[in-house]
Amino acid sequence: MDLEIAAQGFAALGSEARLQVVLTLVKAGQGGLTVGDIQTRTGMPASTLAHHLKFLASAGLVSQEKDGRSVINRAAYGHLENLAGYILKECCVDEKGCECPTPPKETVDV
Repeated sequence: MDLEIAAQGFAALGSEARLQVVLTLVKAGQGGLTVGDIQTRTGMPASTLAHHLKFLASAGLVSQEKDGRSVINRAAYGHLENLAGYILKECCVDEKGCECPTPPKETVDV
């Protein structure tokens, strides 16, 4: 992953509302959610949610698939994992004998 793609992904996550949408989709799993389901779970107005989903999809963090009259939104797990790895890949490269700490497991309520 290059710096420009990483920056675009992190910028997309740089809003509380968009981060909330991504976390909601991650919790939903591979089945994804319709816009209405996301709206119910997040309490966001439809127009605001549509804007955030468009932003997240353009950054490659959310995939969208038409299913009849609905659009199923899914977290792009591979891309999210690559973003996390991008930050940690340089861990301790300047420090000999350093072992990167394992971050504590944290739960986030959406």
